[in-house]
Amino acid sequence: MVEATIATMPSPADAAAQRRTFAIISHPDAGKTTLTEKLLLYSGAIEQAGSVRDRRDRRSTTSDWQDIEQRRGISISSTVLRFDYRDTFLNLLDTPGHRDFSEDTYRVLSATDAAVMVIDAARGVEAQTLKLFEVSRQRGIPLLTFVNKCDRPGPGPLGILDEIEDKIGLQPTPVTWPVGLGQDFVGVVDRRDRSITRFTRAEHGATEALEDLAHGYDSLPAEGPFGEQAHEELSLLEEMVVPYDAETFLAGVSTPVFFGSALWNFGVRHLLDAVVDLAPPPGPQLTADGSHRDVDAPCSGFVFKIQTGMDRNHRDHVAFVRVCSGTFVRGMTLTHEPSGRPVNTKHAQFLFGAERATVDEAGPGDVVGLVNASELRIGDTLYDGARVRFPPIPTFAPELFRTVRNKDTSRYKQFKKGMAQLDREGVVQVLRHPDVGDQAPVLAAVGELQFQVAEERMADEFGAAVILEPSRYIEARQTDTESARELRALRGVDVLEKDDGALFALFDSNYVLNRTLEDHPELTLRSIVVA
Repeated sequence: MVEATIATMPSPADAAAQRRTFAIISHPDAGKTTLTEKLLLYSGAIEQAGSVRDRRDRRSTTSDWQDIEQRRGISISSTVLRFDYRDTFLNLLDTPGHRDFSEDTYRVLSATDAAVMVIDAARGVEAQTLKLFEVSRQRGIPLLTFVNKCDRPGPGPLGILDEIEDKIGLQPTPVTWPVGLGQDFVGVVDRRDRSITRFTRAEHGATEALEDLAHGYDSLPAEGPFGEQAHEELSLLEEMVVPYDAETFLAGVSTPVFFGSALWNFGVRHLLDAVVDLAPPPGPQLTADGSHRDVDAPCSGFVFKIQTGMDRNHRDHVAFVRVCSGTFVRGMTLTHEPSGRPVNTKHAQFLFGAERATVDEAGPGDVVGLVNASELRIGDTLYDGARVRFPPIPTFAPELFRTVRNKDTSRYKQFKKGMAQLDREGVVQVLRHPDVGDQAPVLAAVGELQFQVAEERMADEFGAAVILEPSRYIEARQTDTESARELRALRGVDVLEKDDGALFALFDSNYVLNRTLEDHPELTLRSIVVA
């Protein structure tokens, strides 16, 4: 559970050195949520996995806290889990596992300094892993790799290394190596000091696995055939694979690789130690004008997520702010960069899934939840002192479209409020035609499940049941005011607008889109959407 305050906040530079802000990304079903829970177990943030209770054993806590997540058994929304380990404050940004909610993952990655890429040992590198890696590489985020589910049959660790290099383009530098696979998976070797950790499975993986530590590769053959195989593989690695290198890791050229089983807690401690020892602390943040904001500059940060419904008693909403520089003090007045207006931070909280605790001070890398700051939008910069603006958070043009209609016209206010809120959170994009407005807006999304979540939330949270109808649009591109005038005159093209003023050209077919791109190269039509 998060602590309510930090006893004595050091200088911003010293505070940054004590923090690690990282995300966990993976293909669906690779074990990301299980690994998240086990990192909390090994840090002492929870006492037992499965029941997931905080230190005081008062309330259950989980990264999948929404009703719909618990019913479906999937992560559909990112969460922040703040805890400490080895005198370091860790801000773990848990991301949605399902590809339909990848936009939320993209936004979360903008607020991290590193990421853990989870790979299923049996399935290897999958399509969603590739997509997420591309986003990480664009943002220059160093990646640690955890090869999970080594307790299940698979192609073997050497094959995984080849896939990482061939498909992702990173140079894998294995830090640990599995001893045995499947039912014979009994431990890992740390190549840095040649130590061997043998594990004994805890019942249901609910508590830390018992560990027996030995040293020296020479003792591996005594483990039987799987020990002999590990010894041979390690000898091969010594000749063919370069060891971990901090410079290439931080440059995004290599990835340190760890093997384990989150289900049985094998290798989890090695990964948690690596986050502290290898992941970079918060550093200077790139600004929109190309300069960098040093961590010891006056307080600044940006909004990377907005979420409602975390407190079911009050139905409030929370803006997630990544602190980039300076010392954040609850109650301080920050300037909202887009409007120039002051923002009061009296209701500032640290987050642990759905749980919250009042924060008095926070440092660079921390994530602060600002409650009911209704003027804030995703991507907004907040600052103290001289004006600063951080780059907008890019998203991607939507791929699926539905026309939404209000089932009960007497619930129009609720319908309009719900549509606006879902748009602000990024659950879906809500586009309006100038001739129709709020009567029948178009919902735009990356994945089908986004529509299902929007439909359920409109009924349950806002009391406005909706009907989703097929739309004739199949492609969208962001445009601008000047191009919109010409686009509206073309056949098979409509220009719709978001609440924040962003314009989208929607096309009836790929043919119309390609023809427009060919015949009108002067028009603005972007697939990468910048807020």
